[in-house]
Amino acid sequence: MVRRLSSRAPGFADAFQALVADTRESRADVAAEVAGILAQVRAEGFAAVAKFTRQFDGVELTEADVEVTADERAAAAARVAPPVRSALELAAARIRRFHAAQRPADLDMCDEAGVRMGVRHSPVRCAGLYVPGGRAAYPSSVLMNAIPAQIAGVDALVMATPVGGAGLVPEVMLAAELAGVSRVFRIGGAQAVAALALGVEPVPRCDMIVGPGNAWVAEAKRQLYGTVGIDMVAGPSEVLVVADASARPAFVAADLLSQAEHDPLAQAILLTDSPTLADAVAAEVERLLPRLATAAVARSSWETHGVIILVDDLAEAPALIDALAPEHLELMVADPGPLFAAIQNAGSVFLGEMTPEAIGDYVGGPNHVLPTGRRARFASGLSVRDFMKRTTFLEVPASAYPALGQAAATLADAEGLPAHALSARLRI
Repeated sequence: MVRRLSSRAPGFADAFQALVADTRESRADVAAEVAGILAQVRAEGFAAVAKFTRQFDGVELTEADVEVTADERAAAAARVAPPVRSALELAAARIRRFHAAQRPADLDMCDEAGVRMGVRHSPVRCAGLYVPGGRAAYPSSVLMNAIPAQIAGVDALVMATPVGGAGLVPEVMLAAELAGVSRVFRIGGAQAVAALALGVEPVPRCDMIVGPGNAWVAEAKRQLYGTVGIDMVAGPSEVLVVADASARPAFVAADLLSQAEHDPLAQAILLTDSPTLADAVAAEVERLLPRLATAAVARSSWETHGVIILVDDLAEAPALIDALAPEHLELMVADPGPLFAAIQNAGSVFLGEMTPEAIGDYVGGPNHVLPTGRRARFASGLSVRDFMKRTTFLEVPASAYPALGQAAATLADAEGLPAHALSARLRI
């Protein structure tokens, strides 16, 4: 039975804070295991990558066959059923259109003193894209991660994905084709992240690594940050559905289950001011669960981490939403506008009952790579800007120098940095 909290119950504040604090993230020993994997890849190169691939995936790899050839990619993509191909093409077009509008503008300006200053944006040279191959293969993740990089102008998009006995996933190979992926390597896990970050021949060294993965992949990205840029450290998926009495219970229940089916550690939360709706949604979840092929995973998530929060008035909702800082926030209320305006912390917001989070996962346009584990308090979803660097520039004319140089020298003196002061004064 799903856990229930009521804002009028004694102890609600403590129970809610415990909910906020529980981010369901990886166990402590994962960090030590990943550190060992990374150390071996640093020391042994491809031999370590092959060893861990054999150990964890049961796949034998050599330097000669680790890369998926262009012919293999094309043959796999050609097997995609026409309806799926059309859906992926629609998704790619919508994602590309939305992200093209995100390209940042350069700045080149002069102030009243004649000093020129500005910002120039340039893409990273090579981006690594991790595509998981565990519970499911996600071609949508390929599109969401690679298309922003392509729009940013990244020269090389390198994909790593584990390939087991079933072989290449046709939909993933088609998505790679649609998104402009340059090269594909059949490796997964922390060893794949290490290969992309460090450059382990024949895998090229990347400047940025993006893409979801299990706890080992996320921890490898965390430990390698600084050696390579990363999108974010992502944990289990989560959704918060805020619904009033106008919401249809079946819609709410289906949307909660759409997150619960991802992972036993995923979290689906309903926040409502309607006890009747709360009961109806709980019943709908039980009615819908047996229909799902993913019922075992979804039930584990719902019963272990799912929560129904009942409040007296939805005026209480903004503070609770901002504390939970959900990855996905659905506002399934009669008028979502005022509530949307009142909240600050959410990875992505879905307005109204006809905007399920599942649309955002695939064909909406905005990116589905979003901060989890309450990180939407300070982090944002993946964008074109993540694949670009900002370089500022400055040019001071001789006519403006005396006043600026003297002020700089004065501040350098105040900070006890005489060489700074000398550098500034010599030009006056």
